[in-house]
Amino acid sequence: MTAIFNPTGPAPAPVPTRPLPGPTPTPAVAGPVGPVLELPGTPAAALVPVTRAGRPVGAFVVAGGRVRYRRLADPDRLVAAAAGAFAVAALVATVGVVATARRRPPAIRTVTMGPGGWVSLRGAPLPPLRPDRRPWWARALRARRLVVDR
Repeated sequence: MTAIFNPTGPAPAPVPTRPLPGPTPTPAVAGPVGPVLELPGTPAAALVPVTRAGRPVGAFVVAGGRVRYRRLADPDRLVAAAAGAFAVAALVATVGVVATARRRPPAIRTVTMGPGGWVSLRGAPLPPLRPDRRPWWARALRARRLVVDR
């Protein structure tokens, strides 16, 4: 332990002072309703702000013998709603782009009408051939089925 010496001699200890007892003002508790504000104008009107967690949420308007409550728009809720709407729009756009990219190309290209009223299928592949169920010797002889009309 280190001792500190005063070269001028011992210093007198300060006498603690106590505050005089008296009426102590109690701090006003900040409630949800603020002070009444008188509004200028010919019809007497008053405004009473309402707060929640230290933020203004609305006000009571007293005018003409009627009391009305006016709600304030919460900027946090507005920003959250705008962000949600943007997220939904971005999701829909992304799904649309992905669906368009994954879509198969059409089997045939443009179908147009020709000059005589016939249908033109430009770039269309030939349809698959029907399976030939004839025996091998009928295919070799190029024989066709004989159909008798009745």
